Amino acid sequence: MKLLLTCKQASLIISISIDNKLSLSDHLKLKFHFIICDACKRFNQQLRFIKTAIQQIKHQTENDSSIQLSLDAKAKIKSVVEAKAVY
Repeated sequence: MKLLLTCKQASLIISISIDNKLSLSDHLKLKFHFIICDACKRFNQQLRFIKTAIQQIKHQTENDSSIQLSLDAKAKIKSVVEAKAVY
């Protein structure tokens, strides 16, 4: 098992780890990389902070009926999502 990751490899694994459970191997590789790379360790912390902030905003606003998008905004979002969708 190769323990040394490049920052590019580490950032990919960090991004995956935000929404998925890592394998033991990837988890250990990241932990080892964090020992030698403060930038990637900081990137991991920042992504986790952003995820937590988004979850808190979602929780605070999901039942607030006063927050609504206009029909035009909904249509624009839908068209962008459909244009970028990979099937």
